[in-house]
Amino acid sequence: MASLKRTPAHIAHVRRGARMVEFAGFEMPVQYTSIREEHTAVREAAGLFDVSHMGQIGFDGPTAIETADRLLTRPVASLRPGGIRYGLLCNEQGGVVDDVTFFRLAETALFMVVNASNVEKVYRWAVRNSAADAGVRNTSEETAMFALQGPASVAVMQAVSSGPAAEMRRYQFDRLEVAGCDALVSRTGYTGSDGFEIFTGAGDGERVFETLLDSGAAHGLVPAGLGARDTLRLEAALPLYGHELDETTSPLEAGLDRFVKLEGRDFIGADAIRRRRDEGHDRALAGFVLDGRGVARADYPVAVDGETVGVVTSGGPSPTLGRSIGLAYVPPSLAIAGNRFDVMIRGRATPATVVETPFVQVGTARPNERTGPERRPRATD
Repeated sequence: MASLKRTPAHIAHVRRGARMVEFAGFEMPVQYTSIREEHTAVREAAGLFDVSHMGQIGFDGPTAIETADRLLTRPVASLRPGGIRYGLLCNEQGGVVDDVTFFRLAETALFMVVNASNVEKVYRWAVRNSAADAGVRNTSEETAMFALQGPASVAVMQAVSSGPAAEMRRYQFDRLEVAGCDALVSRTGYTGSDGFEIFTGAGDGERVFETLLDSGAAHGLVPAGLGARDTLRLEAALPLYGHELDETTSPLEAGLDRFVKLEGRDFIGADAIRRRRDEGHDRALAGFVLDGRGVARADYPVAVDGETVGVVTSGGPSPTLGRSIGLAYVPPSLAIAGNRFDVMIRGRATPATVVETPFVQVGTARPNERTGPERRPRATD
């Protein structure tokens, strides 16, 4: 993996025995001990993820806010400095270019966090669709980014930072000193549990990562890899670009209506999304649990009475629920809790039931009451 990019904390991962894999052009830790152990630590205590492979694209200038308003499916002008807004970037056909978070730094400055696999694409798209004085800049290689997630994350932050992290509200950020280094800390994450994301200079990345782990050990903090990050986001039914979202998929098909503000707005793709909404969609994203043994994986067909009607976008065992769960695009009439279909696992029809999402209630480790009772997972799940 010598030709792959490495994050600022790469040496720390190797030193701690992480199993490294290729992801989005980076050499990344997929796990340290086991995915199940790291997943459980996040739900019950805390886990620390290196997400420095994700991109940051800044806007700074007289038309920076106006530009962001035109790019995002939600208004940015109303966002105050210190605030964060999740939304989608869409193409002229109403498909999703990426799902991002915008951070408003000042009256004329902000930056957005983009998915690792989309950094160059989104940067070029942003430049192409921005005014010349919007000051678009890709700062990804200058930044280290870590996600501290879990119910003990507040205690860990209080042990290593200079400010009142516990008072920070969801989707807000502040500038704090973390492990003696200047950092931007946000109350955000991608696991369905409480937590923070920490941005610091690339040169401080290893120090911040190691200090967090050392200081957080007393609170149950463990390093966690991409494997647990995926199982956690799936339990929270959070979309993953390239699975639930792509340039042909409308955000409305993906059930992200609440992140699309169409009234009185003219962002890129708005007209196409309105047309697609009015014409109606032939598919909708549904959450499901398998009723039998097996594991649903991305791209497995979904069938009713032997006829293929959809496809699994994400799936896997849920460590919290002890059941196999997944997301699939199916006809809208089928995407209603209580309906049933078959997931074709290597040609074998495995019954599944549509359930409400998230599978695990966001911010807790309790199963959604409509997903079913929690049970201890079997070794064969």
